[in-house]
Order: sequence, then C-alpha cells, then structure tokens
Amino acid sequence: MSIFSERLRDLRLKHGMTQEEVGKTIGVKRYSVYGYEKGNNYPEVPGLIALADHFGVSIDYLVGRTDNPEINR
Repeated sequence: MSIFSERLRDLRLKHGMTQEEVGKTIGVKRYSVYGYEKGNNYPEVPGLIALADHFGVSIDYLVGRTDNPEINR
C-alpha cells in the first residue's frame, strides 16, 4: 500500500464517507476508489486535484511529498 492509498483511506474515513461517495465527488466509480486505496491504480491529475480540494489538503500531502496537509497559497 502506498502513502497515497493510506492517506486517501484515512481522509475518507475521517470524513465519514463511503468509497461510492468519494467516487461521486470526483466522477469515478466506487471500484476505482477501491483500487486507489489498495494501491492498484491512481487517479488522473483532475481526480487528484478534486480529491485534494474536497478534503481540503494539498496534493503534496496526498502523494506523500510532505506530512503537512495544509495548502500553501
């Protein structure tokens, strides 16, 4: 499992969302979100941006480039 997979799952659970709800938020099927969380595949850039925006974290945090979830603007 990748850092991205772990962080996505942790954020989803922290926000009380199902995989299906996350999928609807970013325009993919539940099975895609399942694959992201298992580390079998990754979202395309627009999906990654949508996830970061939805959860209010930086893309760098999602992909493990930083441990700081805050967005630097």
